[in-house]
Amino acid sequence: MSDTDKDKEFYEMADAYISLANKQSKEIDPGKVSATFLYAASRFNIFLVAAGAASADEFGAKKETVCDYFMTEYKKMLEEHFADYQANFDKYLGRKK
Repeated sequence: MSDTDKDKEFYEMADAYISLANKQSKEIDPGKVSATFLYAASRFNIFLVAAGAASADEFGAKKETVCDYFMTEYKKMLEEHFADYQANFDKYLGRKK
């Protein structure tokens, strides 16, 4: 699979999660949907780390490194999307200037 295909697959998967969240937000408080998104992502990420560890001790020893990694990555993504929304605020929210 080429890097372009991987990138396409990455964004298609992200769009599928966002689509589900948008659908749920029509019937459930969007804040709750957002909190659920964060909860699910953190739970899945820790599952991946645990599955790759040979023992509970090895898993536990990775806590600080793992937490630092995921928090750093999330912050970068959040800042990137914040800047994008700031630059495209009216367009993304369907507002006329």
